[in-house]
Amino acid sequence: MTGFVRAVRYLTIVPMPGRPVAGPGEIGQAASWFPVVGLMLGMTLAGVDLVTARLFPGLLGSLLTVTAWKLLTGGLHLDGLADCLDGLVGRDREHRLAIMRDSRIGTFGAVGLILFLMLEIVTVAELSPDVRWRALTVVPTLARALPPVLARCFPSARATGQGAAFMAGVGVAAAPLATILAGLVAVVTLRAAGVAALIAAFVVGFAVAWFQSRRLGGLTGDVFGAVVELAELVALLTVLAWLSARP
Repeated sequence: MTGFVRAVRYLTIVPMPGRPVAGPGEIGQAASWFPVVGLMLGMTLAGVDLVTARLFPGLLGSLLTVTAWKLLTGGLHLDGLADCLDGLVGRDREHRLAIMRDSRIGTFGAVGLILFLMLEIVTVAELSPDVRWRALTVVPTLARALPPVLARCFPSARATGQGAAFMAGVGVAAAPLATILAGLVAVVTLRAAGVAALIAAFVVGFAVAWFQSRRLGGLTGDVFGAVVELAELVALLTVLAWLSARP
């Protein structure tokens, strides 16, 4: 269970027993547990939403649910999304990587985060109550299956560093295990809509990874964070669109 504990400690703010993780290489070794942590996060969010929807129906309840979502993850992936958005203005590979390493947030990152969170809150609010708890359970699971898959499919942007160590630590079995678990959760919980959400999340994840790999020469930790956030939003939008299109 060491890998599970490492994954929980890294992906959430939930305190876990044991020694601190020595480095990102150990996180990579725990990557097959990422969708399990995503499922636990999703189930927690479903419970939170049950309470907030009863106390504060409508948009306010969804705002509180999404707030809990980002608090439980410590804003880990939002930071990566903001850095990737800021990096879009870079002149060349080295300039983009330097911008993304800067801890300060730029205009692109700030505006992008605001629009992103508004989209996510409204999408959650638009889901019917009987679908919302299922979507909240599935979406974090799907998104967290992507990092181990992408780590096996793309190179690292740097020869050294946290991103490179993470990718080197991801084992061969992590990608298929993560994908199978995410697929099972999606099908059992949302059936056809879950399959559509899985496909959409993976298509967007690979598209973002390919785009950033072309611009950066590979992937970084920030790219993984951006992929998780964008995959979550796209999966939510897909579920909403799929169910809205049903006769």
